Amino acid sequence: MNMPVLHRLALNESPYPPLPSVRKAMQRAVAQAHRYPQFYPDDLTERIAAWCQMSPDRVVVGSGSVGVALQLLQAVVEPGDTMAYAWRNFDAYPLLGAMVGAQTVPVPLAPDGCQDLDALLAALDHRTRVVVLCNPHNPTGTLVAADALSAFLRQVPRHVTVLLDEAYVEFARDADPPDAPTLLSRHPNLLILRTFSKAYGLAALRVGYGLGAPDLVERIRRQQLPFGINAVATAAVQASLRATDELRRRVDTIIAERNRLHHQLLQRGWHIRPGHANSLWLAAPDPVDEGAAALTHAQVQARHYPGEGLRLTVGSREANDAVLAALAGVATMKRQPGVHRTHHRTRRWARTTGSR
Repeated sequence: MNMPVLHRLALNESPYPPLPSVRKAMQRAVAQAHRYPQFYPDDLTERIAAWCQMSPDRVVVGSGSVGVALQLLQAVVEPGDTMAYAWRNFDAYPLLGAMVGAQTVPVPLAPDGCQDLDALLAALDHRTRVVVLCNPHNPTGTLVAADALSAFLRQVPRHVTVLLDEAYVEFARDADPPDAPTLLSRHPNLLILRTFSKAYGLAALRVGYGLGAPDLVERIRRQQLPFGINAVATAAVQASLRATDELRRRVDTIIAERNRLHHQLLQRGWHIRPGHANSLWLAAPDPVDEGAAALTHAQVQARHYPGEGLRLTVGSREANDAVLAALAGVATMKRQPGVHRTHHRTRRWARTTGSR
């Protein structure tokens, strides 16, 4: 029998419901549910473009960031082409690749949990059409610095589209973020992918967007599903864009809780690195399987990769306290002298990347 769940910390959702002003906008839209939304989300595209200080022809809107990613793959990939990405990564990328008939090329993460940019570049060839870079990375929360990202983009061949997944960019406050307009002006093969699911707390409404060169955006828009963005979601996003200060304060609270969790888990003996998303990554050889079992017993649901790692979404203070109480009783493994703690984990990823 499945254990009941008190705290759902597995999907990197916001712990907060939509703001009151956003809920009111959604309720007004519900009253018009008998009417179709726009055939294509032109009004929402223009609103997001103005918010990003870009022209509308550089913005594409889709059904969550996953929907925009699929539209991109449909636009540029032919069956038998390849797409490369670091692995482990967002679980949808292998599935999206299979949907368009691409051969996926998973590249193991570096021993420190970062995406191995040199290895990703080495994986590109004449068959490659897309390379995915997740920044901040899911699930490890690591970050590609602005200068390293610029160097990477300069070396990617122009026939390869770079999908820069920035689903968690709002949580990377303590870093030097890449300058999106500058990158887009220099790299017409770049699409920056963002979402309203995480920091804006609208995960169930499925709205994401991409920023790119007009030619690339036009190709992606040809894959747009008519009536694909519903009126309630449109109203919620537009209201959220008017409430950026309130939402920023919510993100500040999540970041403060993330830092508190990190500090407290270090004190409890877990060897974890700082994260830049709305989650923390506990990695083997720390006892992540035992930690997952302790969390389940405490009715806390986390994202568990057996033998590899444990991704903990930052939740409410009550949920985070439950995490700390559950993991306090888990005895962490000691590092073996002369052995880097991530060596065996990296070998395990390398063995499993071809599984799907």
